[in-house]
Amino acid sequence: MSKTTVISKQNYSKFEFAALVLRVGLGLVFFSGGLNKLILLLNSETSSIMVNNYLGTTGYINSFFTNYLFTGTLGEFLSPQGFLTILSSVEFILGIMLIIGLFVRPISLISGFLLWSFVIALPTETVPGVILDVKTYTSPAILVMIRDIALSGMMFTLYNMGSGLYSLDNKFLSKYKFAKMKNNISWDNLALLIRLSLGIVLIVGGLFSGLDHIQSFKASSIILVVLGVAIILFDIKYLGYVLAAFFLYYLLLKLNFDKSIISYLNSVKREFALFTASLVLGYLGSGKSHIISFKRNKN
Repeated sequence: MSKTTVISKQNYSKFEFAALVLRVGLGLVFFSGGLNKLILLLNSETSSIMVNNYLGTTGYINSFFTNYLFTGTLGEFLSPQGFLTILSSVEFILGIMLIIGLFVRPISLISGFLLWSFVIALPTETVPGVILDVKTYTSPAILVMIRDIALSGMMFTLYNMGSGLYSLDNKFLSKYKFAKMKNNISWDNLALLIRLSLGIVLIVGGLFSGLDHIQSFKASSIILVVLGVAIILFDIKYLGYVLAAFFLYYLLLKLNFDKSIISYLNSVKREFALFTASLVLGYLGSGKSHIISFKRNKN
């Protein structure tokens, strides 16, 4: 039986660099998403469009949550624009805090759970035989939001990895337990979580390609499924880097010089996080947990 891959003191710098890469990748998701929404919400010409985009039938908040948020007691204090402005501001601030490495563990833990709220809140039409007069999502919410579920897995990974290099946590808060790097971290378990997070996005994209709002990365369904299965099941050297190159290619395909840098980052924020997670997997390896390895055991 192979030994568990525990991060030794000698490998701390390598592990902390990987945590930095993942932290910045996830931080940019929140930073660019929050900033882009704030720019639109605080502009009188685009604020109403932004609100309609979020609260409309193809937005992100279903009637259950709109009724809960904007009627009754909460409705006396919250307006749709006010709610989205607060939400976007929090998202923007959390993104900055992740990038600079401040309170990374609490933020990543809370965010890991909050990302599932998008799955719960998405308005969808999935009842057999029911055809609505208004346009909405026709794919199950869990498939549409599979990238957010993957981000949740990455957040939980970051929670266990800690802040990493060049973080304010390490510089000013290292005496506190939540900011200290654990000395018995098993990369095997964290690598499994990263592999599952990346693989499920690709498998869903391949199996359900062409369905409503399913991200297929402009790639062949077969390629997506093969890559997804391979990243989950097999220990193939440099496969993480191969996957990173795949996501980088997609990021380059999406380049649009007519857009601002913030608008571009917002449009590919989830793919950028997938790219950084793939880099981390290539850098630290696939681990030994629930994986098929082609390496020969040394006697």
